[in-house]
Amino acid sequence: QVQLVESGGGLVQAGGSLRLSCAASGRTFSNYCMGWFRQAPGKEREFVAAITWSGGSTRYADSVKGRFTISRDNAKNTVFLQMNSLKPEDTAVYYCATSQLVIADFPSAFSSWGQGTQVTVSS
Repeated sequence: QVQLVESGGGLVQAGGSLRLSCAASGRTFSNYCMGWFRQAPGKEREFVAAITWSGGSTRYADSVKGRFTISRDNAKNTVFLQMNSLKPEDTAVYYCATSQLVIADFPSAFSSWGQGTQVTVSS
């Protein structure tokens, strides 16, 4: 299995930026896609962004398009989420995950998950 560790979460004001990182270890060769999900209190876990193994294709939730950018560095087994123009609605625990699919946007397609990192956006 793959072990994932997120970092970079914190407290920012609305309009600010934050960069999340997720370091993967283990059998990463079996996980072609990496993605980010988030979960706010009382809400279902929702898809944020995903990227293929090559980094050639990305997918974003409508709510973050134009504001968030996902990228990866396979040499370092790391995926990033650059978050700009943050809104209070972005407040949630952010999780990174890996999938054996080329790319996916639903939780059940992802087999390994990190512990999450808290992102809080104040207004």
